[in-house]
Amino acid sequence: MLITRTPLRISIGGGGTDLPSYYRERSGFVISAAIDKYVYIAASKTFESEYLLKYSKIERVDRVSSIRHPILREALRMHDPGPNFELVSIADIPAGTGLGSSGTFTVGVLRALYALKREHVTTQALADEACHIEIDLLGSPVGKQDQYIAAFGGLTVFEFNSDESVRVSPLAISGSALHELEERLLLFFTGFSRSASSILGDQDKKTKENDKGMLANLDSIKQMGREIQSKLERGDIEAFGRLMHEHWETKRQRSTGMSNAAIDMWYSLARDNGAIGGKLVGAGAGGFLLLLADDPARLRTAMTDAGLQEVRFNFDLDGSTVLTRG
Repeated sequence: MLITRTPLRISIGGGGTDLPSYYRERSGFVISAAIDKYVYIAASKTFESEYLLKYSKIERVDRVSSIRHPILREALRMHDPGPNFELVSIADIPAGTGLGSSGTFTVGVLRALYALKREHVTTQALADEACHIEIDLLGSPVGKQDQYIAAFGGLTVFEFNSDESVRVSPLAISGSALHELEERLLLFFTGFSRSASSILGDQDKKTKENDKGMLANLDSIKQMGREIQSKLERGDIEAFGRLMHEHWETKRQRSTGMSNAAIDMWYSLARDNGAIGGKLVGAGAGGFLLLLADDPARLRTAMTDAGLQEVRFNFDLDGSTVLTRG
């Protein structure tokens, strides 16, 4: 048996510009950060003539085409280990909470299948293949950020070019600024789980239709992403916080379903208790609220007293890895 560990992520800036409908025409720019919350994939060969797949459901099938889970079906079509195969998925954070779980799952599964075959795959090829499954084969209205940060890890800058090439570079942040970010960024679960498909599908549709409002919004988000890179690389955490607030105010204009009354109330409470800026992580409508605190202890108390559960985290610098190999 072998086990892979693949990180979830928080988006730092530029989210939404990684969808093909945008970057293929105007290029995309995203800063993303992997965190130490993971999806684990255990894979092994067995003595049974079947595919045994355990995730939120259990599947026992005798052929790949019968697999109901779309990502597993397409991944196994590409790298079929044969019917004497078992795969188990376990995650630190449930799906549908805005931390990129679908892309993380896809990368982790592919990493496991390559390791099971004892074949080498580059990190970029791993990310590209995961994108191919979700975007090209399954037609999901998602971008490339999640798969890339899951594969690479770290605090990373991604430039998505119109020719489908992706430029990957680590955020040139100092150790002291990195530590300050870990201390001052707080993550709270809103209690709402959701599918990103409806919000991203609407964005994708409007972008393809050259909707001027949507394109202008994404252009602004991309520019803010570049400004965030500059501020963080200079170690100006306060300016980053102010840009987070501007980023969220701009992002929520994309759709009336981006936020709701409860989320708006919690964000207002956070701002009243020293949050310089913040935003919902992911497509919107639920999941996790990421806040940059002026006084972490004060903000933590205010949000937990309001009933929100904090998830403490550090950054992951490894990306998708094989933990054990039997």
